Amino acid sequence: MADLHLADGDLNYQLEGPAGAPVLVLSNSLGTDLHMWDVQMPAFTEHFRVLRYDTRGHGASLVTPGPYTIEQLGRDVLALLDALDIPRAHFCGLSMGGLIGQWLGIHAGERLSKLVLCNTAAKIANDEVWNTRIETVLKGGQQAMRDLRDASIARWFTPAFVEAQPAQAAHITAMLAATSPEGYAANCAAVRDADFREALGAIAAPTLIVCGSQDPVTTTENGRFMQAHIAGADLAEFTAAHLSNVEAGDRFTRRVLDFLLG
Repeated sequence: MADLHLADGDLNYQLEGPAGAPVLVLSNSLGTDLHMWDVQMPAFTEHFRVLRYDTRGHGASLVTPGPYTIEQLGRDVLALLDALDIPRAHFCGLSMGGLIGQWLGIHAGERLSKLVLCNTAAKIANDEVWNTRIETVLKGGQQAMRDLRDASIARWFTPAFVEAQPAQAAHITAMLAATSPEGYAANCAAVRDADFREALGAIAAPTLIVCGSQDPVTTTENGRFMQAHIAGADLAEFTAAHLSNVEAGDRFTRRVLDFLLG
């Protein structure tokens, strides 16, 4: 683990894998941290120098006053790449991380080799959903985060996965319970205000879109919309809910590797 010293605080990151290998950046979903990618790390680090980080407001990274914007979060990624002297990288983000990936593809495409957008959408939910959640979390504090953990299990995983892998599901959702309420609310605002439906055509990097057929948050229909608006984009669908990288596990890992190495 290491920290990038930004003007307003430290961004926590971890860099693993063979020196000199192509760099792959992994960006976490709302309410998790860089460890949401643990399942992928053994295979990914065989081929890539993997750069994981805790998005601002999450994990061990800085929590600054909100609201945040996806542009702000995207510029954190660019600052991290600059500090580590990485001119270009592959980028794989899930949910909120996928919104960050879209922003990078639109506004900093010259920094991307290939782009993987997982369980995300050009516009996620509506203002009422996010405003209600922001109000609940800021009012209820850490207890509200624990309540969100319990409610999120059904959104993040299918019942079959929770029954088969209860420890894994509990490990991931514990990240949400531990997230700063202020940081979470500030990131909810970033997701609320992001809308790339009219800008997706600017993405030129080769793109893979990953969907979960049982995802109630960002549906396969959302994925197909992005595919239709990003030239040459490919789409993969797994029997999974919102955190397809965890639920689909090795199948997810192999599909992403096939795309990045192809």
